[in-house]
Amino acid sequence: MASQRGREIPCGNFSFALAEAWQYTINSFLFFEARKLKNSEMRFSNTKWVSLCFCLLLSLQIIQGYKESETARSLKLEQGNAAHEVHCSRERSRAAQKIIEEYLMPFVEKEQYQMSRRCRLHSDNDLYRDQEQHKIRVDVNEWKCGYCRKRFYEEKHLDQHFDNRHYDLLNVSHSRCLADVCGALHCDLVMDSTPRKTKCNPAATSRNQHLCESLADSCFPVNEGPSASRLHEFFLRQFCDAHTCKGGQKPFSRGHRKTRNVFYLIVSILTLMLLLLFYIFIYMHRRGMKGKMVQLKRISKSAQKKKPL
Repeated sequence: MASQRGREIPCGNFSFALAEAWQYTINSFLFFEARKLKNSEMRFSNTKWVSLCFCLLLSLQIIQGYKESETARSLKLEQGNAAHEVHCSRERSRAAQKIIEEYLMPFVEKEQYQMSRRCRLHSDNDLYRDQEQHKIRVDVNEWKCGYCRKRFYEEKHLDQHFDNRHYDLLNVSHSRCLADVCGALHCDLVMDSTPRKTKCNPAATSRNQHLCESLADSCFPVNEGPSASRLHEFFLRQFCDAHTCKGGQKPFSRGHRKTRNVFYLIVSILTLMLLLLFYIFIYMHRRGMKGKMVQLKRISKSAQKKKPL
């Protein structure tokens, strides 16, 4: 049910069906009126009936023209979609962008280094960047389009909506497919929820290592200063060293962006509050016991004074 409700209703098909129904109604009316005319042997001199038939026939012509234009528009839309078809995996591009943000950009920001737009990892070179920024997650099972405010129950339906309705917003001329560098960035590790053991392919591993090293050279040229040189070395250790069939070296060995866990923060605050209340209770308890001891001592002293000799 969620998948059906998540899809949008094409208004053009509804209008086309309404025109079909209206045409059928007019045809039926004309047919029955013609039969009545034949049975009653009415004459065509009846101006009211002739005027009504003329209006209905005119309506039929208008409806027929609308249907033809609607068909032509649908065909043109399909041709336009085919002409703007983009051969770039949105899912793998999203995985690559996630890796860049978590495992690369924190260290780039720490060095205060500005990547050139010639670098394929630059955010401006992501084909789907603008569309991904216009995704609004309202709830766990609710997504909203930032362009037209349509709502969907799953992210994949929002992706299909972008492909069908907002494909013209893709910057195909200046942006590139970020999924093409997935081999160098180890996207499969991020996309697979359960890691799979597969036989190492030396040719693919060598190709990914060469791509990884070329990214390091183009994004962080060693001749641009100490920061670029350090980031070049970091990129080789973080991503490129793991492209080997020998094993032993894991990707992302230099760490990632540290994110604050909201649940951990709440638990820590509650723990501190409970400790504070506990110490306040202990303090009040000891203070009360001390007061009672002083009072008992006073009572015992007064009793000793009143004791007869």
